[in-house]
Amino acid sequence: MQSLQEKEYKKEFVETFPGDDSGNTRPRQTLGVLYSKALPTPVKSPSLLAWSESLAQELGVQKPVDQQEVDILGGNKVTASMYPYAACYAGHQFGNWAGQLGDGRAITLGEWESPHGQTYELQLKGAGQTAYSRRADGRAVLRSSVREYLMSEAMHYLGVPTTRALSLVATGDQVMRDMFYNGNPAFEPGAIVLRVAPSFLRFGSFEMPAARKEVENLRKLVDWTISRYYSHIQGEEKVLPWFKEVVARTARLVVEWMRVGFVHGVMNTDNMSVLGLTIDYGPFSFLDNYDPNFTPNTTDLPGRRYAFGKQASIAYWNLGCLASAIAPLLPGTEELVATLETYSDLFYTEYYAMLGRKLGLDQVREEDTELLTQLEKMLATVQPDMTMFYQYLIELPAAQQEEPAIVAHFKDAFYQELSGKERELLVDFINAYGRRRSANAISREESQELMRKANPRFILRNYLLHQAIHELEQGQDTLFLKLQEAIQDPYSHRYDEFFAKRPDWATQQAGCSMLSCSS
Repeated sequence: MQSLQEKEYKKEFVETFPGDDSGNTRPRQTLGVLYSKALPTPVKSPSLLAWSESLAQELGVQKPVDQQEVDILGGNKVTASMYPYAACYAGHQFGNWAGQLGDGRAITLGEWESPHGQTYELQLKGAGQTAYSRRADGRAVLRSSVREYLMSEAMHYLGVPTTRALSLVATGDQVMRDMFYNGNPAFEPGAIVLRVAPSFLRFGSFEMPAARKEVENLRKLVDWTISRYYSHIQGEEKVLPWFKEVVARTARLVVEWMRVGFVHGVMNTDNMSVLGLTIDYGPFSFLDNYDPNFTPNTTDLPGRRYAFGKQASIAYWNLGCLASAIAPLLPGTEELVATLETYSDLFYTEYYAMLGRKLGLDQVREEDTELLTQLEKMLATVQPDMTMFYQYLIELPAAQQEEPAIVAHFKDAFYQELSGKERELLVDFINAYGRRRSANAISREESQELMRKANPRFILRNYLLHQAIHELEQGQDTLFLKLQEAIQDPYSHRYDEFFAKRPDWATQQAGCSMLSCSS
């Protein structure tokens, strides 16, 4: 285990690509570069609120033992081998070209090599202004930082590809925020998350040099990305095989989101990882009631572009933007388009297989697609609590039952009394499912084990986050610490105190049902 201040950090990205080394953090266009140097802005009194010990073990990093190391996590100290910078990238936001964006409140300190030889970017989020902050201050509040810290770790333990969070630090400063962009700004306590990933490269990282016709920068970035993160791709022509794998990783990522009921909330191309990771946790949410049209993002209304049920199609649209960005590196676009068009088959093959595991099927046969379609229609109409419905499905009695018994079995998952049509859809699905389950080539116990591995029992619901944040703002960390434990064991019954529907009070509560991009 090595300490944060004694580690020799690598800086291969900044040594490979052109950047602005001036250290000037005045927001501006930075033509011809892929990053700009940005020293963190010191804060009043950094204090460690949370530390991910499992991630620390994986990285081989020692928990801070003195204030100097906490100062690193809070942006008050930079070691001699660090080269703090903000990355330059572009993106399509809500379907529109936004031009240059970049790390507006994230600063990469350096690259940490683990005992296993893997290198990770260590990045402070909320550490102050950069050249890409535009009209913002580069800070983050406790509210958004707690959400990112807990959720990125929660997704890891759920088995969803994700960036992670090593630490959460309170800054001792107050930060002005207009939570819903409605003209009601208020001061909130500031905080900083140190987030970790092999790379934070995103689709927009490639869109930026492409848009500026900086073809050599684009080519160099693609070649470097392949050699560093896709080194198994060999041969003269690597761009298309690489894009094909990005397509596949993206499809699998969205399938995993759908499996656990995760809604990203802001799937702009600058928030899509080229490694197939979940990045940039903002106005996210897990589904409570199963509503394909649910978006947790107030900025996404009324169009609901990034609603739960649209995530697969938006991922395809975003991949199209990435394809357009790398097109200048290819002699023609026919094969590029053909590769992009593999997305649909890849997604649905993975998606149906995932649903099969959630239902405990031995395999997904061609004729099972009718049952899976029936499942989706029933869920979207009845809108039970997604997590609780699947848990009750695991314990569904093997014998066929009549309507009253079926409805009673799932009653605690309903948010309202079912209409006659809703009861009919539920009963018809359960009966069809029972017939299919009886044809399984595996035992009931094996089927249930498949289901338990595919269906989380604990999810980090927004109302729990809201309560934990409120307590922390009052100087209490009881719920926060409990949630930090619970996210590490989401498939067991150990934390059944949280196995409950969203309470009525949280339905319209700010920060529980709807959030803004500042979240």
